Amino acid sequence: QVQLVESGGDLVQPGGSLRLSCAASGIIFSMNTVGWYRQAPGKEREWVATISSGGSTNYANPVRGRFTISRDNAKNTMYLQMNNLKPEDTAVYYCYVLFGGHNNRYWGQGTQVIVSS
Repeated sequence: QVQLVESGGDLVQPGGSLRLSCAASGIIFSMNTVGWYRQAPGKEREWVATISSGGSTNYANPVRGRFTISRDNAKNTMYLQMNNLKPEDTAVYYCYVLFGGHNNRYWGQGTQVIVSS
């Protein structure tokens, strides 16, 4: 069965950095678009970033310029480098893999990021 396991979430101070990882098993996602969503308390899940199989990236406006999505196909792993973190970035972060012509998603279980003084 396909599994996506996020790691790297932590409590950090504003202005700090974290790198989230998402390791996939049961699927080779080199040809798939992958990305990240997040969900803050009391808010709907929102899209954060996407990277295509060809390396083309897109970012939600609140994170553009601060976050960088990347992928290592040899390791079947995607990453989200988060710099200059703000309290508004506090959320559970979920990775995903699109498949079936972008009609379906595999989801990770989430990793908690808390940005606070």
